[in-house]
Amino acid sequence: MQKGELLLEMNKVAKRFGGAIALKGTDLKIRSGEIHALLGENGAGKSTMLKILAGVHVNDGGTIKLGGKDFITGSPQDSIEQGIAVIYQEPSLFLDLSLAENVFIGRQPKKGKIIDWKFAQTESARLFKELGVDLDPKRQARGLSIADQQVVEIAKALSMNANIILMDEPTAALSASEVERLMTVMKSLKAANKAVIFVSHRLDEVFTISDYITVMRDGATVSENEVGATNLQKVIKEMVGRELTDLFPKTDHKIGEVVLEVNDLTNPAYFRNISFKVKKGEIVALAGLVGSGRSEVARAIFGVDKYESGSVKLNGKPLPAGSPIESMARKIALVPEDRRQQGLFMVAGVNRNISMESFTQLTDRGLINFKKEKSLTETWKDKLSIKFVNQADPVDRLSGGNQQKTVLAKWLATNPDLLIIDEPTRGIDVATKAEVHRLVDQAAGEGKAILMISSELPEVLGMADRIIVMREGRQVAELSRAEATQEKVIAAATTGKRSA
Repeated sequence: MQKGELLLEMNKVAKRFGGAIALKGTDLKIRSGEIHALLGENGAGKSTMLKILAGVHVNDGGTIKLGGKDFITGSPQDSIEQGIAVIYQEPSLFLDLSLAENVFIGRQPKKGKIIDWKFAQTESARLFKELGVDLDPKRQARGLSIADQQVVEIAKALSMNANIILMDEPTAALSASEVERLMTVMKSLKAANKAVIFVSHRLDEVFTISDYITVMRDGATVSENEVGATNLQKVIKEMVGRELTDLFPKTDHKIGEVVLEVNDLTNPAYFRNISFKVKKGEIVALAGLVGSGRSEVARAIFGVDKYESGSVKLNGKPLPAGSPIESMARKIALVPEDRRQQGLFMVAGVNRNISMESFTQLTDRGLINFKKEKSLTETWKDKLSIKFVNQADPVDRLSGGNQQKTVLAKWLATNPDLLIIDEPTRGIDVATKAEVHRLVDQAAGEGKAILMISSELPEVLGMADRIIVMREGRQVAELSRAEATQEKVIAAATTGKRSA
């Protein structure tokens, strides 16, 4: 197979789910030895495209050619046998098995009737080396970082002679250094004449690593360009169908009295001596590298996790430790980082997810008033522009951006005094990011105190009134909006010292 040879051609591909049209005439061309980014808003059809190629769905129209032959759809095993492998955002390794066992799971090499573990270990070591990563094939998968788990998944794909590697949001949960290493692995796949198709909402990474960019909107292909033939603003306009100039719609608000006061909060395993205040109408951001203790501080304030010493006050009164129920009663809301595992009941309807923290306002004599629940859902659907077909549809059917807005709706419906929001725009598209930013700013304008945790520096700098930087569980800097720069935040997060 020569570099640049056409591997995959999708032409006018269509897909329906009941009355909903997911794809309507989508095109995609993939060549060997290229890294190809697939971009679009949540709900544009990107995941449906990947799932058709992965064998999860059958296409309802159009043609798919793989290596010049008709592609067999609807069977994950057939997709694997045709040389297509998928690397999901959340790897699915068997944590109690060795890395070699994971690479060859279900396909253990044998000598006669005996599994040849020596070959499995040697071949796994060769694949890791080929990917430029130093991993011991004999070590247990438990304890590996998400980045290393993804590398093992990629090695598994190569062991099955995959020519096309599909990656769905591969960098969403990675730190900056892990992203850099994954990009090195992607380049090694390209050098080996493999094709990589990846979905990402981090557009800076897309322009750094991609050879081609295909943009989708409303289930159709809008454009395909070599990366040098397009630019960031053009791609954003193609994704959303309009110019998007106000990504960070931060406005000045009247700053009022102190709502949250944290004093010397300490949990020795995660953070020490954390002290700060958040006032009415103020957005305070906790910044720092992944693992710096930011989320753990937020969870301790809300009461999900306990702390060893220190204190938390809300509106001047002590807040008991370790009691989420008391925190909710005192009008604190926590939008968690992991919306699927911690923020939503994925099999429950959109209406039930939005209303679940507001049942006391929706019940008559102990029974849910469904008319009130429907009204509440419609109110927040309109306020947040949440897209769904029926209120009772499982929230699992929604796009990532609409799931995020559903979590926000659930907590904003409680009318909190303090809104804690962890990674508010992780894994959502650029247009939805702008909407979420607008909602956060609007909440601050209504006098709510906002504590925001974000790994995206532009988001921190664009939305926060004050920035508290954490490093290795310690508070190392506090910066006002006026003095904060990327350089100062990065310097504090990586060295513990403020740059000049």
